[in-house]
Amino acid sequence: LLMAATPLAMQVCGFPFEDAALVLEWHVIGMFAPGFFTGHLIKRFGVLSIMGTGVALNVLCVVIALSGVELHQFLIALFLLGVGWNFLFTASTTLSLQSYRPEEKDRAQAAINFCVFATMALTSFASGALVTTQGWQWLNVGSLLPLGLTAAALVWLAWRGRQAHNPT
Repeated sequence: LLMAATPLAMQVCGFPFEDAALVLEWHVIGMFAPGFFTGHLIKRFGVLSIMGTGVALNVLCVVIALSGVELHQFLIALFLLGVGWNFLFTASTTLSLQSYRPEEKDRAQAAINFCVFATMALTSFASGALVTTQGWQWLNVGSLLPLGLTAAALVWLAWRGRQAHNPT
């Protein structure tokens, strides 16, 4: 949602196309460059820790985006959004595939990918309407709700995991 809205928000703020392209270039680097080591981080620190880091990076993205509309704020915010997305996507895929029997994994992965990319398509379409009617600030504030729900789900999963390992 934020990625797709950024070029429109930057245009409203008077930035040239080249600046928006630069911001999106660094966002894409943030999305995919960590892929070379995200798996190792998951093995070392655990799925939930990496997902938590992804949520924290996305919250930091929103905080920076809310701090102003200068080029460096767009650039840093979108880079952090990309890295946070990478951590969340890779770790959540790992977590979901640990939840299924081997014979269910292909169907489960297909269903998960459909849901992820359908949500991405929906939010991409909605981003233009939201940023032009609600503004960049409210779009970022609204992003805190799904981040909060994700954080709460991670806390619940961690608590549930501890309960399973330490039955009373």
